[in-house]
Amino acid sequence: MFKINTNYQKLPGSYLFSTIGKKVRAYQAEHPEKKVISLGIGDVTQPLAPAIIEELHRAVDEMAAAETFKGYAPDLGYEFLRTAVAQGDFASRGCDIQPDEIFVSDGAKCDCGNIQELFSLDNKIAVCDPVYPVYVDSNVMAGRTGVYDEKKGIWSDVIYMPCVAENHFAPELPKETPDLIYLCFPNNPTGSVITKSQLQEWVDYANRVGAVILYDAAYEAYISEDDVPHSIYECQGAQNCAIEFRSFSKNAGFTGVRLGYTVIPKALKCGDVSLHDMWDRRHGTKYNGAPYMIQKAGAAVYTEKGKAQLKQQIAYYKENAKIIYDGLKALGYTVSGGVNSPYVWLKIPGTMTSWEFFDHLLQNAGVVGTPGSGFGPSGEGYFRLTGFGTRKNTEEAVERIKKL
Repeated sequence: MFKINTNYQKLPGSYLFSTIGKKVRAYQAEHPEKKVISLGIGDVTQPLAPAIIEELHRAVDEMAAAETFKGYAPDLGYEFLRTAVAQGDFASRGCDIQPDEIFVSDGAKCDCGNIQELFSLDNKIAVCDPVYPVYVDSNVMAGRTGVYDEKKGIWSDVIYMPCVAENHFAPELPKETPDLIYLCFPNNPTGSVITKSQLQEWVDYANRVGAVILYDAAYEAYISEDDVPHSIYECQGAQNCAIEFRSFSKNAGFTGVRLGYTVIPKALKCGDVSLHDMWDRRHGTKYNGAPYMIQKAGAAVYTEKGKAQLKQQIAYYKENAKIIYDGLKALGYTVSGGVNSPYVWLKIPGTMTSWEFFDHLLQNAGVVGTPGSGFGPSGEGYFRLTGFGTRKNTEEAVERIKKL
């Protein structure tokens, strides 16, 4: 008789954003006359930029002609996109990343979850706390996290690196030595960042202890301060110890068309074994391929027209975040983030838990956010609100909160 992977049974509850969706649907069923404003899930609201739409149309037309039709994409992704990425995201910032070190996929979320397949189950992981739940959840599914303490909300074999107000929501080097270190900057959910010199300390540490940094740079397009790195490969020695994930969802609005990529330098090895070659082999077997049309649209992101149009969209979302930040601060709330990210991190007043505050906002204001505890134990007492809504809804949400 077949057997299941019992590690899935260890996962507490449902996925964070699935739980939010269920709660919102239940509220709407009970109150169909009320408008709900979502500032929770990080989904974009602006349409794809004209430069991207133009390239999509051209690619669709190519698929209609025998001489330009494309079938399966190459395993790593089309060379035209990987070259544009290597030049636009890395060479332009002084990073020596080659096109054949870039693996195109259908989104960073899948790669963040699947990358753990390269590593032995006895590797110890370290995560920022709070942080994007996919990192821990995917390791739970693999059987790498030990026993769950429901009361504390932690796993016995996970090293948690608290990111709290006292350390400016930035992790400190762990006292226990990890094998795999998950870092996300700008951080989701806190919106915090670290300087290049601070990131260099992490790179030096990883090289010293023989760890691999799994670096999520999905929100790098929102960085506005000069001394904040956009890529871990801006740090010396990072190619020997770091894997970087990138997404087209947040910088170009590809949440509905799906495109991302992962960088694994050829210099990154475990003894004589190349992690680049391992991922290449996995990619060939289990490639979550992005279609030709989507990759052509991705290449449009790096054109002058595309960059100018997307700069305006990013500014739009950041202005939304500023509206939320300023509005809540004026009400006396303690808020952070929103400067190098489209998220605002709100400290919940009083004694309500983050899920109680979620229910409070939904029931009394019709506004949806994300409970901080869903990102880890140190997120309890906090709440995330995103600037990815429309301007009208963002302003209306702030006005509703003012009336509470």
